[in-house]
Amino acid sequence: MNIYDIAAEAGVSISTVSRVLNNRGRVKKETQEKIEAVLQKYDYQPSAVARGLVTKSMRTIGILTVDIRVMHYSNTTYILEQALSRLGYNVMVCNTGGLLEENLRYLRMLVEKQVDGLVLVGSVFDDLEQSVEGLEYLRHMPVVLANGSLALDNAYSVLVDDPMGAGLSVRHLHKKGHKDIYYVQDMDTHSAKRKAEGFLKAMRDCGLPAEGRILRSRHGLDEGGAFAKSLLRSGKPFSALVFGEDLTAIGAMKELQRAGLRIPEDVAVTGFNNSDYARMCTPELTSIDNKYRLVGEYSVKLLTGLLEGSGTEADVMIRPVLIERESS
Repeated sequence: MNIYDIAAEAGVSISTVSRVLNNRGRVKKETQEKIEAVLQKYDYQPSAVARGLVTKSMRTIGILTVDIRVMHYSNTTYILEQALSRLGYNVMVCNTGGLLEENLRYLRMLVEKQVDGLVLVGSVFDDLEQSVEGLEYLRHMPVVLANGSLALDNAYSVLVDDPMGAGLSVRHLHKKGHKDIYYVQDMDTHSAKRKAEGFLKAMRDCGLPAEGRILRSRHGLDEGGAFAKSLLRSGKPFSALVFGEDLTAIGAMKELQRAGLRIPEDVAVTGFNNSDYARMCTPELTSIDNKYRLVGEYSVKLLTGLLEGSGTEADVMIRPVLIERESS
């Protein structure tokens, strides 16, 4: 028994059955009672596919992220998935690895499955703007970027003010008396670049030298340790390090401690994301709270507003805060 059979037995159109099932639109009382009698007779439970055929919506949202194993991405994705599920949406989560060809492959799959909307988690997806194929896929549905942006009429952003966050770390360290401060960039994402720009601006605003103050590392615990070893071998004087991610910062901090440096007495360290890692290390890490929960919640509110016509079509900017702990 399907929606077509229900309509035939009740002697009404499929759209009338749909209005009764979804409690939308006006239906005469006697017609509604007739349809409900048939539904009760066959204990009918509408499938998502059947509902989608009538409403032209599968109530399915695609979430693209880089790597669900990365705590920041997993936290944001969890908030998105839970909030959307509570609102009755089905959610498909895809890990793309950040490579353009994989981004395009997953986008193609989601378009073919006729998802109603997309959330792209991470500024790495800003690069889709350089792909004609990617832009063509994205034009099919409303798109919200969690800390990213695309120049598309149907794309909206919930951005964290990353430059402000990096600036908060610089000003905090400057107040503590630090002058030999360096920023450690461990990713090539747009977010990482914005943090570096914010760091340099804050250094200049504080009257501190900005030239040559950006150092590079790979992302991760071991990579942070390798970076610290290299920095120590270089003989470069430093009193404070500002990292763009917590995990890399902790790796560096552990290696600095192994080398006999005291934190924060000999060198201060700050991270970014205010992840659980920041409270699991010794000393606990000062970090920038970029409010992933708010990013997720606003992304859901913005996307569902676009889909249901109940929201304001506007970008959102989240202001981060510095959480001071023992490392600085």
